[in-house]
Amino acid sequence: MGTPTDIHQKLIEASKKGDNRARRQLYELYARAMFNICYRMMNNREDAEDILQEAFVQAFAKLESFRYESTFGAWLKRIVINTCINAINKRKVDLLLTEDMYYYKDVMDEDEEELPLTVQDIQKALEQLPEGGRIVFSLYLLEGYDHLEIAEILGITESTSKSQFMRAKRKVCEILKEKYYETSY
Repeated sequence: MGTPTDIHQKLIEASKKGDNRARRQLYELYARAMFNICYRMMNNREDAEDILQEAFVQAFAKLESFRYESTFGAWLKRIVINTCINAINKRKVDLLLTEDMYYYKDVMDEDEEELPLTVQDIQKALEQLPEGGRIVFSLYLLEGYDHLEIAEILGITESTSKSQFMRAKRKVCEILKEKYYETSY
């Protein structure tokens, strides 16, 4: 299997040579998706905007190291996530990550019903999660990392990642049920 090619290879190569128009085009192609990652992780529009800018500055500074071993989007996403995690760590906020081996069962109870939900409902529920749970939930469910990768990224154990995810998932379900029952009566 050869190395992956990137659909934006010409823009990337021009950007490596310092072409600011090419850099602007790359920014415009990826900014929205990367902002969404920042927003989910930082839970704050202003912080997300700041982190997005910082991540792009870092990406353009490191562009020479991009070797087409993955897509540009995947490479940039890793920089964005690491920039978010570094910002969170700088804030010295306790991520509320606890070591425990208690797992919730990963299926809905028989008496649980499906709720009519919107993307906005889910986003609002995510915003209410504690920071540690929100980060694990976002990395696992929204960004597609597995628990081993999350453990490595955050410097926690795989079991902690799993338990944080399950707590966050349960909390999101509780928040969404409360919202549904408030609006249905």
